[in-house]
Amino acid sequence: MPDVTREMVLEKLRTVRGPDMEGNIVDLGLVSDVFISDGKAYFSITVPADRAKELEPMRAAAERVVREIPGVNAAMVALTADRKAAPQKAPVERPRPAPTGHAPAQRAGGGAAPKAGIPGVGAIIAVASGKGGVGKSTTSVNLALALQANGLKVGLLDADIYGPSMPRLLKISGRPQQIEGRLIRPMENYGLKVMSMGFLVDEEVAMIWRGPMIQSALLQMLREVAWGELDVLVVDMPPGTGDAQLTMAQQVPLAGAVIVSTPQDLALVDARKGLAMFRKVEVPVLGIVENMSYFVAPDTGRRYDIFGHGGARKEAERIGVPFLGEVPLTMGIRETSDAGTPLVASEPDGEVARVYRDIAARVWGEITAARQDKSRAMPSIVFE
Repeated sequence: MPDVTREMVLEKLRTVRGPDMEGNIVDLGLVSDVFISDGKAYFSITVPADRAKELEPMRAAAERVVREIPGVNAAMVALTADRKAAPQKAPVERPRPAPTGHAPAQRAGGGAAPKAGIPGVGAIIAVASGKGGVGKSTTSVNLALALQANGLKVGLLDADIYGPSMPRLLKISGRPQQIEGRLIRPMENYGLKVMSMGFLVDEEVAMIWRGPMIQSALLQMLREVAWGELDVLVVDMPPGTGDAQLTMAQQVPLAGAVIVSTPQDLALVDARKGLAMFRKVEVPVLGIVENMSYFVAPDTGRRYDIFGHGGARKEAERIGVPFLGEVPLTMGIRETSDAGTPLVASEPDGEVARVYRDIAARVWGEITAARQDKSRAMPSIVFE
């Protein structure tokens, strides 16, 4: 059986009529970022934002014809919003329904932005950092396990499209299985339900994707996974403030964000950018974690502040957000991360596991308090 190529996918997609039954979606320039890996085809179709729901049958038709190609066993297809997509009818203003329940999240610049939630998932938490190398993914894994150890049902989404790390950090291999409809079953280990691009694409494959494809992949990994009933879904965000971060902040009803930083000034400067982004899109900042806060020599017990100490605490006090805790730099964290046996799971009674459980308790306390405090509006969760 010949390998599936981008040209084969595009040729098949030329049989799908465009909006208003004019032309086809390829020649109209609506198809972008075709990517093929391991028998799976990924692409997005760009449409006007106000017509996305109306054009869902077009997306379904594109997915159907691509799945007919010999050698394609799955297709990940999404509509991406672009008000400049052409050619289209002039947009028609539609009245928005009156808000109910919690105050809806706002777009930066005003106007309600409805965010579709995930049925069965009570809260979604983003774990973010302004730069790489601060231990954000390790923090995400151990925070998720600590929330679970504190009695919650927890899932974990690896939103780092370019550098997915959850397969290694949680020692999970294999491919997710497709179940009823378009849903796929998440992978599991240590009691966590996990989804990552690392389960769909080989580790050596370079992900050369632009914004629309990143948005498509993230939203499908969120909404087309059978998460079941979860108290909380922890999202390990990629570092920085790019397309993936904005997609999550603007289109997903986040209960809040946890910012991870090391103590030194350079890391804190970058962490401020992440804080500013979440505040701009009105996502509550649940607090700051100071990772690699200090090092205790295993032979002497002497403490060393390798990266300085207390910078994240001072920053939290300065900007008025909770300080969630200090995670020490230990050989155990490095070794268990490399081995795929996170400390909260492998050494649940250890000192570092206790630190993570305390941080998890504070995070959940912030979410609970925000729900109970009517003066702190949370993003509304809309089930479709």
